[in-house]
Amino acid sequence: MTSDWQFEVPTAGSKRLPPDARYMEALSSQGYGFEAAIADLVDNSIDAGAKDVLIHFLRDGDRLVSLLIVDDGKGMDEEGLDVAMTVGGRRDYDAQALGMFGTGLKSASLSHAGSVTVVSKVRGTRAAAPAGRRWTMERAVTGYHCDIVAPDYAQQLIDRYYDCPIVWQGTIVRWDAVKNFPQTTDGGQTDRYLHRTINKLGLHLGLHLHRFLALDDFNITIAVEDVSTGVEYMNFGVQPLDPFAYPVTGHPDYAREFIATVPSVGPVSLTAHIWPPRSTTDEFKAVGTGIDRQGFYFYRRNRLVQAGGWNNFRQPEQHLALARVAIDLPDDAVASEVFRLTVKKDGVDSSPAFVTALESAADCDGRTFAQYVADADTTYRAARKRTATTRKSVIPAGKGFEASVRETIEDELPLLPGEEPIAVRWQKIDNGSFFELDREARTIVLNQHYRGALLGGRRGGINDAPVVKSLMYLLLHQVFEKEYSGSREKDNLQLWQSVLVAAARAELNRVADHD
Repeated sequence: MTSDWQFEVPTAGSKRLPPDARYMEALSSQGYGFEAAIADLVDNSIDAGAKDVLIHFLRDGDRLVSLLIVDDGKGMDEEGLDVAMTVGGRRDYDAQALGMFGTGLKSASLSHAGSVTVVSKVRGTRAAAPAGRRWTMERAVTGYHCDIVAPDYAQQLIDRYYDCPIVWQGTIVRWDAVKNFPQTTDGGQTDRYLHRTINKLGLHLGLHLHRFLALDDFNITIAVEDVSTGVEYMNFGVQPLDPFAYPVTGHPDYAREFIATVPSVGPVSLTAHIWPPRSTTDEFKAVGTGIDRQGFYFYRRNRLVQAGGWNNFRQPEQHLALARVAIDLPDDAVASEVFRLTVKKDGVDSSPAFVTALESAADCDGRTFAQYVADADTTYRAARKRTATTRKSVIPAGKGFEASVRETIEDELPLLPGEEPIAVRWQKIDNGSFFELDREARTIVLNQHYRGALLGGRRGGINDAPVVKSLMYLLLHQVFEKEYSGSREKDNLQLWQSVLVAAARAELNRVADHD
């Protein structure tokens, strides 16, 4: 069938189709990580000119009740707050603003909380009334009904944070019914959750906002308070984690600036770095594994919006673990077609034009970007050769292993390319063995019967018992690297099984004696 192709689709008028109220559910299901959601709210504080931001976890005894983000920015009046709480609300962003789409406050908050309350006060007399609004998911999905916060409570909340950090102006974002707060009143579990979560949050904010935190007049504080007693359990300032702050360069010719000329955009500067091998600093290790942390670090208006990744320029590999490239994104509208920032500000989708430009990118001396990649590769390999022994390549660790364990394995051992990682999980084993091997699924199965004793009564999770699991990986990873087990390997497996079962039963007896 042939016909004349129409390059423009003809239309016959238009029809207004407002979004269904259930769009709020979709808005809150965009996969915001907890740390990324908090960072998005801190971006709003920075846009408001805040100098101090407080991230405040509130607990009532052993139960976590609320999370608040408080700043001393310029605040919002009633009209401004209505715009801020409108999904996709139109506003004129400052030329250097970090906000873009008008959805971050709502989607970031409702991804993690059943309700979000915003109370704000603009500069004026001390008696100027603050404004307050609240979204609850229940009311949002039944017709976009946003609650007006009672004026007395809005003033009470502002007064609660007077001079810490709010003086004349500021904004408070309050999350209630936070989804990943522990649902138990076990104080130990609450403490462990806070320790783990706050540590990850501090690293995330320290990394993605490091250029702001390096300034003398900007601070982020994370604190924990008991609302019943007023006792403050924790209060510390987030430290900047500059991903390029190595003490000594890993290669004498770097850092070095390359220019990639992108059609329609023009010259784009790439500052290429090579980290020193085997670094243990937080600045080096804060970004995932060696595979995750290599590649491009994109900044938009001094805010890190992508930490690692090669954006289709090449595949990541262990030998490029020391390579990092800083790129400040151009601000003009044309550039946004080549470098498209995700709504969550956790990545950049670059067009093929950028990849093509990288292939011919060079520095002022004519050195190519490809040569930089080769230099980073050589630096890593040379450092490995200088070690006393050459370690055999292994299958990586996968599900069930703590992220820091997987990262250390990848840092310390060369990995077999293209291999499915080894997983570990707990499961009922009827014969009383300590472990079984599922070669087809490439999984180490641990006997659920011994789990409680090995955890010492602590509550388990997918990545629990990191010491036991790490030792099992070191014992067994070679088994998965062979098609079958020989007689000597079978004897070793039986030996390990016997000793581990004896040790696990001893742990069970200790628990029984304690009871």
